[in-house]
Amino acid sequence: MFPKQTQRLTALGERLRLARLRRQMSVETMCERADLSRMTLYRAEEGSPAVALGTYLRILSALKLDGDLDLLARDDVLGRTLQDLALPPRRRRRPAPEEPT
Repeated sequence: MFPKQTQRLTALGERLRLARLRRQMSVETMCERADLSRMTLYRAEEGSPAVALGTYLRILSALKLDGDLDLLARDDVLGRTLQDLALPPRRRRRPAPEEPT
């Protein structure tokens, strides 16, 4: 992993840990609610790249933050720009000729 990616995972783990502590939720309670082992929770809160996305989703659900996952990659500015650049120019439709009456 690149250093920037490692920093982001570490920051995510720290935010999850702080969210758990703000809710005064113990490690045992979190593990029970998210159906995780203590070691998996510790790894997630450390930002380990070995932790699966599904595990993070279970943690977010236990913290009632799973709606935040909907914000990931929501506004793909670069992708939309590239898509727009690749679109062929729009052609105008010719009006149908009128039939004689």
